[in-house]
Amino acid sequence: MVGQAFLSLATAFGLSTSAGLNAYIPLLVVALLARFTPLVTLNEPWDALSSWWVIGTLAVLLVVEILVDKIPAVDTVNDVVQTFIRPAAGAILFAATTNAIGLHPVLAAICGVILAGGVHVVKAGGRPGDSRDCGGRQPDCEHDSGQRLVRDVGAGHRGPVSGGRADRDHAGTVHLVVRAPSPTANKLAKPTS
Repeated sequence: MVGQAFLSLATAFGLSTSAGLNAYIPLLVVALLARFTPLVTLNEPWDALSSWWVIGTLAVLLVVEILVDKIPAVDTVNDVVQTFIRPAAGAILFAATTNAIGLHPVLAAICGVILAGGVHVVKAGGRPGDSRDCGGRQPDCEHDSGQRLVRDVGAGHRGPVSGGRADRDHAGTVHLVVRAPSPTANKLAKPTS
């Protein structure tokens, strides 16, 4: 019982947090798992997530968000719209995945809103500076603002020691791509006498 409760809470925290980056991916995953596998069982009223019309709607919304995320300036507008959707998705996911352990639905929804909303605020807060500083070319802008540096320092983004750079996929996940230092760059970096 304690193991199941811990697993449900860990799942709720993970899904709600990821909803702060993209509301539709975790909702769609939970809906598909509930529909096609015994891994996820959704109690009333959350079982509506596994209906075909909800799955279809989530799939369409996911495609739209992925496409919109690639257009500079429109991605910022999308983040404003998502300010209401991502925390709501976090609330739904937290409440749906902790329903079986008896956590009060209001408390679960509040936890989901706080988790997803917090992640969304950090993500959306960094985006306008990215688009403006990069002239709309995300994420391979060569101009590093202090804002970009603070955000990417944990991933080794163009760091002098790591020689790496961070690439972000549509969900905002950071992947570290290590590249060998360029001999030309090292010659340019050395002071000339």
